[in-house]
Amino acid sequence: MEYVLHILVLIGIYTALAVSLDLLVGQMGLLSIAHGAFYGLGAYTSALLAVRLGVPFPMGFLAGMTVAAVASLLISLPSLRLHDDYFVIATFGFQMILVSIFNNWIDLTRGPLGIPGIPRPSLFGWTVQSQVGFVVISTVLAALAYTVVGRITWSPFGRVLRAIREDEVFAEAVGKSTLCFKATAFAVSAALAAAAGSLYACYMSFIDPTSFTVMESILVISIVIIGGTGSVWGPLVGAAVLVTLPEALRFLGLPSSVAANLREIFYGCLLVAMMMKRPRGLLGQYGFGR
Repeated sequence: MEYVLHILVLIGIYTALAVSLDLLVGQMGLLSIAHGAFYGLGAYTSALLAVRLGVPFPMGFLAGMTVAAVASLLISLPSLRLHDDYFVIATFGFQMILVSIFNNWIDLTRGPLGIPGIPRPSLFGWTVQSQVGFVVISTVLAALAYTVVGRITWSPFGRVLRAIREDEVFAEAVGKSTLCFKATAFAVSAALAAAAGSLYACYMSFIDPTSFTVMESILVISIVIIGGTGSVWGPLVGAAVLVTLPEALRFLGLPSSVAANLREIFYGCLLVAMMMKRPRGLLGQYGFGR
């Protein structure tokens, strides 16, 4: 039972991550490979504040979102002037830079040794200790991400984002500051990813740089592709598929190193099959890209 609850917690966290990325991919047609970096930024910010300064979880949670949003503006304002492949390369560079900081700023992050002893979250006098509690809080986080992105999507702001996806030049021609709209959406997406990272840090009680590499960004992209871009339930379905199916490898009795490699092969084959046979994903409204 504890194992099933653990899977449900991970599904909730990855659903929030996928919803936040879908704001960029599904609504604006922008592919970012920096989501793992923002995820890690939220985790490290809340973990350091909790472990070193004793900051309560809600304040660390908000601080992680704020730091990620500010960092997203630093990367988005110059890189969003780029298009297509160049933007992808810029976000990839930011991902690599931040992981390098996690690994090498020993005095702050402890580098490869990681940060142990992260306290459990406490909300309104209730300290989350059980797996059931984390299932509840991860579900609330996913619902929060859905609510925020849904309100943006169906607002006039969201209509501008979809116009940018279809024809950015036309959106600029009718007087819309596309850079401002894209930077704002990028900041919201980064903040939601950081929120998932804060919860992940408290849930695992330990973080290190290996949890926030470029492979984590690719996993979130895979969830969005397989679930379907621009779909309400796509992120949830994609997270459920990519979290539960690879776990079946654990029951084959394979060594952990072999199972890890097979998991990456599984992701790759599933991505290739989806892009060839169903580019819109299982529930997507739009093709991946413009």
